[in-house]
Amino acid sequence: MRFKEYKVMHIAEGGCGTLLLGSSGVPLKKMEAALNEAAADGWQVVFQVIEAKRFLLFWTREAVLITLGR
Repeated sequence: MRFKEYKVMHIAEGGCGTLLLGSSGVPLKKMEAALNEAAADGWQVVFQVIEAKRFLLFWTREAVLITLGR
């Protein structure tokens, strides 16, 4: 399926949870709310990837990159 426009969403786990707990996980409620809002506007999920990148010096932080199309 070909889409005429694309949109990328970046949803990352919280920094405080990463510092205090070592890892807090991706905020699922925030991601669900953002996807429901986008779906109401006619967007569809095309692709998603989970990235882990360094946070400050010793921690890693996960984020989800979601590509939407319509």
